[in-house]
Amino acid sequence: MAKIASFGAYVPLFRLSREEMGTAWGVPAVPGERAVANADEDSLTMAVAAGADCLAGIDPSRIDGLFFATTTAPYDEKQCAGVIAAALDMRTDINTADFTGSLRAATTALRAAADAVDSGSARNILVVAADCRLAEPESMGEQLLGDGAGAVLVSKQGSATLRAFHSIAGEQLGVWRRSDDRYIRSFEAKAETRYGYVQSAVQAGKAVLEQEGGAPGDLAKAVITAGDPLSQGGVGTSLGLSGGQLQDSLFMSVGNPGVPLVLMMLAGALGEAKAGDKLLVINNGDGADAFVVELAESFAPAIGRKGLAGHLLRRRSLPNYTAYARFRKLMKRDEVDPRGSAVTYWRDTNIVLNFHGGRCRKCGAVQYPIPRLCGECATKDQIEEVKLAKIGNVYTFTLDHLEAGQYVNVPVPRLVLDLEGGGRVFLSMTDGDPQEVKIGMPAEVVFRRLHEASSFHNYYWKCRPVPEAAS
Repeated sequence: MAKIASFGAYVPLFRLSREEMGTAWGVPAVPGERAVANADEDSLTMAVAAGADCLAGIDPSRIDGLFFATTTAPYDEKQCAGVIAAALDMRTDINTADFTGSLRAATTALRAAADAVDSGSARNILVVAADCRLAEPESMGEQLLGDGAGAVLVSKQGSATLRAFHSIAGEQLGVWRRSDDRYIRSFEAKAETRYGYVQSAVQAGKAVLEQEGGAPGDLAKAVITAGDPLSQGGVGTSLGLSGGQLQDSLFMSVGNPGVPLVLMMLAGALGEAKAGDKLLVINNGDGADAFVVELAESFAPAIGRKGLAGHLLRRRSLPNYTAYARFRKLMKRDEVDPRGSAVTYWRDTNIVLNFHGGRCRKCGAVQYPIPRLCGECATKDQIEEVKLAKIGNVYTFTLDHLEAGQYVNVPVPRLVLDLEGGGRVFLSMTDGDPQEVKIGMPAEVVFRRLHEASSFHNYYWKCRPVPEAAS
């Protein structure tokens, strides 16, 4: 049977207090805070981050497929899974697919991956999910949402077995967003919760428990997605579960990220689970999916994998609601339209997306971008393509007050990094304080959105400081 070989998550660095959001609009605020994607992040870049977290210590060339689940893809007509696979430096002869249209798209993708592995058509499939949803400003929904991503590696071999899948198809208007809507919509929260959420979640959960033939008390944890803790508790009570069996819904620390919530919660549960533990997973959205995960052994720590717990520890508070509004472009501003070339972007995929450099066969110098002529020994056409490490130290830097042709008061750090294993790269910094940049500072390379030029998204690599504890 299909198994989970690894898991990962990603939570953006920035958080916004719900109290700050309420103060900005003069409306009541619910407790806690929500995670906010940076201005250069979207569902695709967060999926890359979660996928990289899941594949820590795993050779990406072993992966036979990548399934991407989201309701906020940067393209309506262009597959995003292929871009994610390229950024994760996977093979090109793999199966890629996008799953969308429902908040349970992640478990739909997970079940498809499990079926593919069970049938023998694939050995390892990476399932990644991410969302960056918007609710109407001033609404309670704006406070309740959050941004994030999760990932699991479905494989023939692994520490946890997937089984007893059961789905419920349900049609209730619930939460929706049309193709020309910017914000999600809903019709009546109580009716949506009672008739759309609770009924389908309980029905799917009971069917799985009956199929397994075990008692609710046999479960170590129940991963039940919900828009709020009260609704999650209602489903748990109906299934005979205690409050201690319910996995943290991330309501207080992240908010409701939508599609990736189930994989983020599952990553949190798997990070703490031990051998023999059995987990019930229920995911809701236009019906419900449910299944069981049973651990034969606990997951060993992987070097480089932060997991959900690691990402939750790394946080920075946004100073005010205005910063959030600027990140999400809620305020219309005149912007410089940069130039872009789809031909160049495609031609340099190995440099731009795969993040490959060149090593001179004669002197061994590693260089980026890949040159024809070695910059060290001047040997021509003796450069072999190599993967570059995504961590290094600052060799030198500058603080640039010009960004997209405009003067900015807060300078943008431009860093020259010496990468581990060789290679020197020049990248912009993100997720960091310009005043804290210094020579020798450790930094990691991250995949981000640069701009939207010539009507397509231009993705590239930036760098961000590595916390002292992690370095």
